[in-house]
Amino acid sequence: MEKKIIRNERTGEQYTYVKHPTGLNIYIWKMENYSTTYALFGTKYGSINTKFKTKSEPDFVTVPNGIAHYLEHKLFENEDCDVFSLYAKTGASANAYTTFDKTCYLFSCTDNVYESLEILLNFVQDPYFTEETVQKEQGIIGQEIRMYDDNANWRVFFNMLQGLYLNHPVKIDIAGTVESIAQINADLLYKCYNTFYNLNNMVLSIAGNIDEDKALELCDKLLKNNENPELETAFEPEPETVCEKEVVQKLEVAMPIFNIGFKAKPESGLEQVRAEIETNFVLSLLSDESSAFYKKLYDDGLINSSFSSEVFLGDGYFCSIFGGESRNPKLVRDKLIEEINRCKKEGLDKDRFEAVKKSYYGALIRDLNDSEAIATVMLNAGMEKLSAFDIIETVAKVTFEDVSARLDKQFDTEKVTISIIEPVHGEGEQA
Repeated sequence: MEKKIIRNERTGEQYTYVKHPTGLNIYIWKMENYSTTYALFGTKYGSINTKFKTKSEPDFVTVPNGIAHYLEHKLFENEDCDVFSLYAKTGASANAYTTFDKTCYLFSCTDNVYESLEILLNFVQDPYFTEETVQKEQGIIGQEIRMYDDNANWRVFFNMLQGLYLNHPVKIDIAGTVESIAQINADLLYKCYNTFYNLNNMVLSIAGNIDEDKALELCDKLLKNNENPELETAFEPEPETVCEKEVVQKLEVAMPIFNIGFKAKPESGLEQVRAEIETNFVLSLLSDESSAFYKKLYDDGLINSSFSSEVFLGDGYFCSIFGGESRNPKLVRDKLIEEINRCKKEGLDKDRFEAVKKSYYGALIRDLNDSEAIATVMLNAGMEKLSAFDIIETVAKVTFEDVSARLDKQFDTEKVTISIIEPVHGEGEQA
């Protein structure tokens, strides 16, 4: 068993990394005198991973959209009982989530840590699917999909992704469609499970008041040996240009809501971390509440307090998103493009850069007191073969020149899509 301490000299913090003989990457951050322990058991398998192969297969196979999310739902049922009833006995709060590029199962607790960890390790490694239970779930998930089809905030986001991306599956709803999930059966679920829930493709991350030796002893006892399948995933080539400049839909909303997305070239590994952090700095300098641009839009009545921005990225995709409510979303887009072009020409605000950097760094340091935040950072970093301290180090070293260069690199005003949800009854006006 490979075991090493990962330490950060800047903060004095450390955690333990273990490469288990089964292939599982384990990260443990001991937080003495903290009451809550948070654990995540995740696989690098999300909604975008519909095309894949292993060393035993000659060609790539393609599975229905939504199957990763479907599998997450089904894994909570075993042959004897519902997993949540087991957690109820330990007092742990349990959940799971599927994103575009990962599926994670988790619990948090103040007592019975090892009993809860045993439940987590057991049920994630013990799938139970039958045609009867699979068909029963189709109705439940189909209802969930239809519910999100009427959710304006959900639709404005996915409509934007469909405008930005021509081929990449990130544009498809995580849960799939009613039609795609109808193609899922028990055999397909087992195929995806056996491919992606291989311990060589998974991470266990634990932060809190936990005895490392006890946790690893439990892992030795419960983890099952896996042969590395040498998994490969693939995506269709994605053009640099956007698919559609504007996507408009009508729903029951009081005021138009919008997402404006700027498509950029995705990176990987540490370069992706740098790109995300530097782009976040650009977003803050461009349009956070203390910027002159935000105040001007607000004073002119073009935006309200719902206006925000974020970086959205993953395997093969990267974009910057601005969103909120406005009676004239297209004018907001035009003003935003003007401001980006002005900043490229005249430069960003250097004095505000230092304030943003202090705020960003301070937030990361505060997160070191939060077991959920720590476990999540370790898991995300582990899946990318990075250190949990890479974010802190990158923020500490980022310069104004780095951020200025990122503005030029990530914000091509020709590669922009606006998604608008308009009121059914025609409130608002468009430029």
